Amino acid sequence: MGKQYDLSSLSFLVIDDNNYMLSIIKTLLKGFGVHRIYEASDAAEAFEEFQNSQMDVIIVDYSLETLDGIEFSHLVRTANDSPNPYVPIIMLTAHSERQKVEEARDAGVTEFLRKPICASDLYRRIIEVIERPRPFVRSKSYFGPERRRRDDENYRGQERRKANLQNTEEQTPVDVTAEITTDACA
Repeated sequence: MGKQYDLSSLSFLVIDDNNYMLSIIKTLLKGFGVHRIYEASDAAEAFEEFQNSQMDVIIVDYSLETLDGIEFSHLVRTANDSPNPYVPIIMLTAHSERQKVEEARDAGVTEFLRKPICASDLYRRIIEVIERPRPFVRSKSYFGPERRRRDDENYRGQERRKANLQNTEEQTPVDVTAEITTDACA
């Protein structure tokens, strides 16, 4: 799994309506040395736990009843009573179609992981949010981590988000999901 970290001081909130999956994730986290693991089987219960306890990382399933993982993530990022809209969110799902990945990204999800999960993939996502935290962006329609994952070394403008339109009429769209990995364990 590469470089090992002491994760014992971190607290995790795990949200999944499948008790078996909750058990798997908790077992993996304990194997990584995590001691403080909070769990919830639905988004309403999870948001209440999130409001009452300090969370360092949230792991949420995409498909939940009542409020799904996308709606929960949006709530964490934008609700007036959200205690920490900057908390890293790792989304788990059995569905990794481009539309689902983009929907998660647009809801402010930090990392995306396709089920079935394995220890090394989950660990890599956790380390990613620790080692490479992304700056947050606020606009009229979005609040969450910077959605672009790579720097364009050829860009010469003053600001990364503003196009230099002196010689062109239109911007070429950037594929922001190209570097999102959803590979299952080998």
